[in-house]
Amino acid sequence: MRDHDPFAAVAPSRIAVYGAIAANIAIALTKFAVAAITGSSAMLSEGIHSAVDTGNGILLLVGTRLAGRPATPEHPFGHGKELYFWSLIVAVLIFGLGGGLAVFEGLQHIVDPEPIRDAKWNYAVLAAAALFEGASFTVALRVFLRTKGERPFWRALHASKDPATYTVLAEDSAALAGLAVAAAGIFLSHRFDLPEADGAASLVIGGILAGVAVLLIREARGLLIGEGIRADTAAEIRRLLDAHPLVRRVGPLLSMYIGADQVLLTLDAEFDPRASAADIATTIKELEAAIRERFDKITRIYIEAIPALR
Repeated sequence: MRDHDPFAAVAPSRIAVYGAIAANIAIALTKFAVAAITGSSAMLSEGIHSAVDTGNGILLLVGTRLAGRPATPEHPFGHGKELYFWSLIVAVLIFGLGGGLAVFEGLQHIVDPEPIRDAKWNYAVLAAAALFEGASFTVALRVFLRTKGERPFWRALHASKDPATYTVLAEDSAALAGLAVAAAGIFLSHRFDLPEADGAASLVIGGILAGVAVLLIREARGLLIGEGIRADTAAEIRRLLDAHPLVRRVGPLLSMYIGADQVLLTLDAEFDPRASAADIATTIKELEAAIRERFDKITRIYIEAIPALR
C-alpha cells in the first residue's frame, strides 16, 4: 500500500466553490434587505462579507479554469500557478472590501449610533445564514476529509496547496464566527438599548476578516515566490535515493510547486564509477519511478548524473 504523501495537495474541488457561491448569493441578498429594514450595522457588514465571498468564489473558479490550461512554449510547465495568483486577489479583496468596509461601517455606527428596528428580522436572517453557511462549510469539509488521508486535520490543512479548498474552508469559518459576533452585537444593542454594541460587533467582524485574509495572503505569497516541498518530504526522498546500491552521493534537492497538485524536483546524483552509462540511465528511471510512486504530486523529476570521484 502506498503511504500518504505528507505534503500532498488536495485536488481542486469546484463542488466546494459552487456550494459556497450558491449559499453566499442567497445570504447576501437577504442580509442587505434586512439591514435596510432594521438599520443594523453588523447586519450590513455581514451582507458586505457575503457579497465579497460570492465574488471570491467566482474568482476561484476563474483561477481553477485558467490553471487547467495545457503547457505552451511560453509556459512550458503549464499554468498551475494561475490559481495561486487568483487566490492572492481573493485574499486582498477579503482584507480590503470585507474587513475594511466592515471596520468603516462599525466606526460610523459607533460615532453616530442608530437604534435597531425590528430585531426579530435580524435573528431570523442570522439563523438562516448560519444554516446556509453551515451547509457550505460541510460540503467543503467533506471534500477535504475525503482527500486528506490519515494525516491529522491541521497538518493536512496546512500542507494543502489547493486554494479552492482551504480558501472556502477559511471563508466559511470566518462567516460562521462573524454570524455569532453579529448575533451578540444585535442582542446587546436591542436588549440593553446600546446601539454602540452593534457597531462594535461590526468592528470585530472586520477584524476576523482581516485576520483570515492575512493568513491567506501569507500562503499565496509562499506559493507564488516558489515554495518547495516540506523538509520531512525531502528527507524521505533523500533516504530513498541513498538506499540504492549504485548511488554514492545526492546533492541538494531543489523543488517548487508549479500547481495545486504538481511539483517540480531537480537534483544531482553521484553514481558508482564502475557503473556503465546504461546502468546509470536505468537507475535514474527506477529512482524517478520510485519517487513518483511514493509522492504522486511530484510530476516532473530531473536527476542529473555527475562524475564520481574515484
